Amino acid sequence: MKRLTVNASTENLPGVLEFIDAELETVGASMKTQYQIDLAVEEIYVNIANYAYAPDTGNVVIQFDVCGDPPLLEIQFIDEGNPFNPLDNPEPDITLTADDRDIGGLGVLMVKKSMDSVNYRFEDNKNILTIQKYQDVK
Repeated sequence: MKRLTVNASTENLPGVLEFIDAELETVGASMKTQYQIDLAVEEIYVNIANYAYAPDTGNVVIQFDVCGDPPLLEIQFIDEGNPFNPLDNPEPDITLTADDRDIGGLGVLMVKKSMDSVNYRFEDNKNILTIQKYQDVK
């Protein structure tokens, strides 16, 4: 398992994506898989950076692992911010126009639709959000 710890700031997003992309390259993930995971990582990380510790700041740990056969790519986001399960929010009604729809929720919906598994738990005063995607090789 590979691990990166950074201050939960949007300024650190490029480094987070570099870490994830380096690991995805190492395991030979396809460009499609990389793109889907990058979008999910960006959405989750930016939400943590903007809301987990507001108005203060703190660290987030990003862990990358590969397990099973076929290979399952697993990325965990761990923070000690305010307890929050983004999966508890109701999904937005995408049949409505943008003007009629409530703000927010589309990013989490996109993550849920593009990953094979998305799970949340609050354990030892930590938010732990795990995304999993079966590896689509080059």
